[in-house]
Amino acid sequence: MNRRTKGFYFIAAGLLVCLGGAVLTKYHKEDASLLLFRNAVELGWTESSWASIKPSKKLAWVDCYDPEDGFECGRLQVPLNYSDPEGKSAAIALIRQKANVSSDTAEYLGPILFNPGGPGGSGVDLIRRRGKQLRAVVGPRFDIVGFDPRGIARSTPRASWYESRAERQLWSRSSVRELNHSSDDVASSWARTQITGQLAAERGMEVLPHIQTDHTAHDMLTITEAHGREKILYWGFSYGTVLGSTFAAMFPDKVDRLVIDGVVDVPNDYYTANWKTNLLNTDDTLKWFFKDCLNAGSQKCPFYESSTDAIAERLNNLYGSIIRAPVPVRTSISYGIVDYARLRQTIFNALYSPFAKWATLATGLANLEARNGTVLYQMLEEDPFSCSCDPLEHAFDSVGEAQTTIACNDGDVVPPGLEEAEKHYRETIEVSEWGSVWAGLRTECGAWPRIPKTFFRGPIAGNTSYPILLIGNTADPVTPLHAAHVVSKGFPGSVVLSQDSAGVSNDDSSSGFSG
Repeated sequence: MNRRTKGFYFIAAGLLVCLGGAVLTKYHKEDASLLLFRNAVELGWTESSWASIKPSKKLAWVDCYDPEDGFECGRLQVPLNYSDPEGKSAAIALIRQKANVSSDTAEYLGPILFNPGGPGGSGVDLIRRRGKQLRAVVGPRFDIVGFDPRGIARSTPRASWYESRAERQLWSRSSVRELNHSSDDVASSWARTQITGQLAAERGMEVLPHIQTDHTAHDMLTITEAHGREKILYWGFSYGTVLGSTFAAMFPDKVDRLVIDGVVDVPNDYYTANWKTNLLNTDDTLKWFFKDCLNAGSQKCPFYESSTDAIAERLNNLYGSIIRAPVPVRTSISYGIVDYARLRQTIFNALYSPFAKWATLATGLANLEARNGTVLYQMLEEDPFSCSCDPLEHAFDSVGEAQTTIACNDGDVVPPGLEEAEKHYRETIEVSEWGSVWAGLRTECGAWPRIPKTFFRGPIAGNTSYPILLIGNTADPVTPLHAAHVVSKGFPGSVVLSQDSAGVSNDDSSSGFSG
């Protein structure tokens, strides 16, 4: 059996995920598992143990986390700036679950690199949390490899411009969650970006310009070559499709098998800093929630009504009630209110993950009508602030800074004025009612420090050494199927696989009320 025939099993395995509805929960900062941390502590491995691994250009693996799961960790030394390879270095945190066959036999098919999305998602946590599911999909003959992209979590140096955790917490918790009531909200959000832009310029310019997709694509090639391979095996979700398509455009002759799932319109929306076509199907995703609730019936969907229009009207009535009187909430670890902004943000987040979140969302909405906001509040609840002697326990605190850094570095320069922010807000809410949740992403880039954009940002096209596979859902809230077809046009021979379902990529696209 030749190498290309063997590779078919990787593509076939990808199809099984789509057609079989395997659950790969989308990365969210709030989903970081405390249980995983506690288990690791009991086994003698804590997040601070990463510091004991010396970064090297030749990968050196050590046992980590739960040995029963076969996890090994390493830190790969890479250039901080690929234009100055002999200058300062960065360290990329990696985790792998080894293949069940020896790497020196013909049965071994190589390492598959995974990225869960973001920007800001941790590939290390993806493998820790979903390694067994991924193994069941791709089979025993591949190494399953996750990495924290440069600037993120366990990879160093991190994207950050706050001088303390307390400074970050105080600022972030006063943020404008949704631009929903008036132009004053847009102005407030814009004003906040002026502060973060100044902080980034004053405190981060030695590192921040080198945290972008071009350099992460170079890192992916370096990781592949450190495994002794010439061509990449890769599977990326959401922002991971930006990474995957950029890699394919930069290194078309280095593609073995590449799957991008939940595809972003990389050339026309992401690299242009347009950030609008993401929402082409978002309203349809909410309608899918209404349809699923109707089909599930009142026993499985507490927000049930006799028609989808009636469910939509019930939700609109709830909006009005919460605008008039937000609901106070106390939980075992925190307290706060469910107001209109929090309600909308919670619903928007739930649209990503039907299987994982829609049943809980329906329960929370029904409870909120009765002035019980606990379930809705807990869907976005953050751990309370705490001090720690182990700084790596809080490595994810700066994920928001990494997301802003990557998106603003990658995209076209955004005009800095308030008028531009207001114009973008108006244009975005014309695309979707959820534009008010989404518009702030681009606004953050208006005050971003101006850096030379001499790194690769397109064209997103290339004649790859093996055709790539693109996957999309018909009712994806932020990576519409349309984008998969747009990106596919740049890669001759590529194939788009569509699934008639809701949710982001196929990570969680089954009915939310099954079972």
